[in-house]
Amino acid sequence: MTGVNEIINALKRCLKSRGITYGKLSGQLGLSEASVKRLFSTGSFTLDRIEQICRLLDMDMFELARLAHNDASAIAELSSTQEQALADNPRLLLVFHLLLSGWDTAQIIAEYDVSRAQCIKLTAELDRLRLIDLRPGDQIRLRTARHVSWRREGPIRKAYQQQVLDEFFGAPFTSQGETLRFEAKELSHASREVMRRKLEKLVQEFNELARIDAALNPSERDAIGLVVGLRPYVLSLFTRIKRGKSAARR
Repeated sequence: MTGVNEIINALKRCLKSRGITYGKLSGQLGLSEASVKRLFSTGSFTLDRIEQICRLLDMDMFELARLAHNDASAIAELSSTQEQALADNPRLLLVFHLLLSGWDTAQIIAEYDVSRAQCIKLTAELDRLRLIDLRPGDQIRLRTARHVSWRREGPIRKAYQQQVLDEFFGAPFTSQGETLRFEAKELSHASREVMRRKLEKLVQEFNELARIDAALNPSERDAIGLVVGLRPYVLSLFTRIKRGKSAARR
């Protein structure tokens, strides 16, 4: 059962993902910032107040409760052993990925070349790895958050990161709904940090929307890829022309 603390934590995450501070929220609710902080610290919300905040977040109570329930006691990063088991078995990784996206086993069997016997074996392995809980009637409960953070130098990234990037950027990005932008400018360290924080918020919002849409039927959703990157970069064409430090001083 989802408790008050899980509801409040879900509200905090949604506010953070949309860049709404307690100060901004207080203005929307007609309360002082101190009163808003006290609401969140004590959990003394009325249903009307929660509904008011949900409207500001453009979501309803059902969505909030589902987010709170899905993330209660969930983990966001797997162990190296768990990741290695997924990296070693593409079908196991596929089934886990689809379960994270809200698919059930019947939908997986209908859409993918995975037989019922194989699906039973794969979900049993996910249960053994403590990634899911198998329940009567083919019911499955995730033991992780819906958004899993793969380890930076972990087995999944080592096995698939380059393949993912090659396939992703191999497209022309000319179809409707696709977009690719690349900008190269000179920024100060402070401005770079501002952009880094904004990109992190964008990724959080992307994952929040995915968690909300997981309640929809798979036929109502499309698999969407989002790549976010920020690093010092100069086109090699330019660096080859640039003067060396000793030449520049002459």
